[in-house]
Amino acid sequence: MNILITGARSGIGYQTALELINKGHFVYLTVHTNEQLEKLKKDNNLINKNVNIIKLDVTCEEDRKKVKNLNIDILINNAAIGIGGSIAEASIEKIRENFEVNFFGTIQLTQVFLRKMIESNQGRIIMITSALGEIPFPWLGIYSSTKAALKNISMALDKELKEIKSNVKIVIVEPGFYFTGFNDVMLDNKYDNKNSIFKNFRDKIIKTERLKVKLLEKKRLKSIVDKIVEACEEKKPELIYKAPFTQAAIEKLYMTTKK
Repeated sequence: MNILITGARSGIGYQTALELINKGHFVYLTVHTNEQLEKLKKDNNLINKNVNIIKLDVTCEEDRKKVKNLNIDILINNAAIGIGGSIAEASIEKIRENFEVNFFGTIQLTQVFLRKMIESNQGRIIMITSALGEIPFPWLGIYSSTKAALKNISMALDKELKEIKSNVKIVIVEPGFYFTGFNDVMLDNKYDNKNSIFKNFRDKIIKTERLKVKLLEKKRLKSIVDKIVEACEEKKPELIYKAPFTQAAIEKLYMTTKK
């Protein structure tokens, strides 16, 4: 199969690309910047493999136009950024920035391929959401809300396709906390300043945040990569895949008690 993965410079996207390549699929591995592109072109894991590395900023119309004629069977929407900080102090520009990448850019890229898939009555869209979309953490509420919105619209799209009896599949993959560096970036990029109304609580907030993440972060990515590969290869995939198992169980308990 021909598979396009967004945001595959490193972490889950990159490891998933390697696994899919090793299993014989052709992968369009996309990255956000030209600098990342040039770096991956020298990656020994990718040289002479079934891969085409492309610069694709999902928020950029010109970049989306560059890939619209690709013949792909599966789109994996993995590209995301995380904006941390208090909702009380967040500028609307920062909130919009997070939604532009994680939600609007993702939906716009999906639309590039979805009509063609519907017309040919085949294809698959895999949305990488997050457990934080179900269990929002304080100080990470902006990122959490982008992923909750992405999951909600994906479930609605799945229902639309089922109503028209389409063979196009929508799959949601929901990772918990993994050690990829993404969480550290999200925790470190707080934009509140010395005038923050939370300045007297910052040390405590940071300590609590890091303790939670350290306890939850899973070092190996295999469990989530396996779920994404399964979502690609299963003839009749489930609507939602979650990993790691322990965090998925915690989420289930949380949702049950919340009701």
